[in-house]
Amino acid sequence: MIGHLRGSVFHLAPQLVVLDVGGVGYQVHIPLATYAEIERLGVGTEASLHVHTHVRDDTLQLFGFSSPQEKALFERLISISGIGPKLAQAILSGLPAAELAAAIKAGDLRRLNAIPGVGKKTAERLILELKDRIADLADPEAGGSGEVAIPGSPVRDAIDALVHLGYRAAQAERAVNAARKGNEDLPVGELVRTALRSLGGG
Repeated sequence: MIGHLRGSVFHLAPQLVVLDVGGVGYQVHIPLATYAEIERLGVGTEASLHVHTHVRDDTLQLFGFSSPQEKALFERLISISGIGPKLAQAILSGLPAAELAAAIKAGDLRRLNAIPGVGKKTAERLILELKDRIADLADPEAGGSGEVAIPGSPVRDAIDALVHLGYRAAQAERAVNAARKGNEDLPVGELVRTALRSLGGG
C-alpha cells in the first residue's frame, strides 16, 4: 500500500493531482484544502502528500492530503457505513479538517448539513459515530485540548491504545496530554501506563 508520495507536480486540478515520482505519474484525488496548498507551490515544483490507498474489487485509487490530520479525518469518515472515499473527499472539501472535526465534536448539525452532499441523515450519522473519536483532530479554539496528535506519533498511538481499551477518545486524549506535562519525550508504553494510572486503570 502507498502511504506517502513525494514528486514533481505534473498536472493539477481542484480534485486531482498527478505527481511524477521517478518518471511514473501517480494520479491522486485531493480535497480543496490540499489543492490550495499545492497550487501555491505551482506545477513543476515538488510536492509531498500523505496518501490513503483505497482498494475495492478491481479498482485502486489514491487519495492524498497535505497533512496527517487531514488523512486521519478522511480515514475516520470512510469508516462510517454509507460514506465512501468520494463523499469523504467532498466533505473535506466543504470544511477545513480542523473546523470539520470541531463541528462534529460540537454536534453542529447546521454547519455539517451546509456542506454540499451532506444531508441531515448523513450529518447526524457523522456526529453519532465520530463525536467521541474526533477530539484529537478538533480545532483547539473549539474546546479541544490545544494539542494536535499526529497519527503515528507517540501521543496518537497512546490515545489509540486507550481507546482500544474501551476509554472514550476525549477521555483518553486528556489523560495522555496530562501524562506528557513535564516530560514530553515519554515513549508510547510509558505514556499509556501513566495515563492509565490517572484514569484509575493501572
